[in-house]
Amino acid sequence: MTRLGKRGTARGFTLLELLVVIVIIGMLVGYVGPKYFKQVGKSQVTVVRDQFHAFGQALDQFRLDTGHYPSTQQGMAALVDKPANETRWDGPYLKKAVPLDPWGTAYVYKQPGDHGEYDLISYGRDGVPGGTGEDADLGNWE
Repeated sequence: MTRLGKRGTARGFTLLELLVVIVIIGMLVGYVGPKYFKQVGKSQVTVVRDQFHAFGQALDQFRLDTGHYPSTQQGMAALVDKPANETRWDGPYLKKAVPLDPWGTAYVYKQPGDHGEYDLISYGRDGVPGGTGEDADLGNWE
């Protein structure tokens, strides 16, 4: 934008005015950015919990049909593809292949579980056991 001087001629913004605007924009980004990314982390945890719920329903249906949960060796792939030794399998129990967690890591399935008949685990953002915050492990028993 241009402004008119005393004589009606156009003149631009000064360097100082532009720097002030850039500093203000930088301060706003510095304040809003971390709050935005914190919400992204919370939404990923919500996705994991929702997927645990869906997997739990599919696993329960598998158990109703076959009389047992898939073994650790069969894994959650047994919810999509019929295992060779399952005569009463009536799946698929999931419409699509088992997805990765929101951070791109495979879910861990253990049967029997340490916290119930089976455990579903996501190792969080860092993809390794342990951690805090967004790196914390998530389990279906929590």
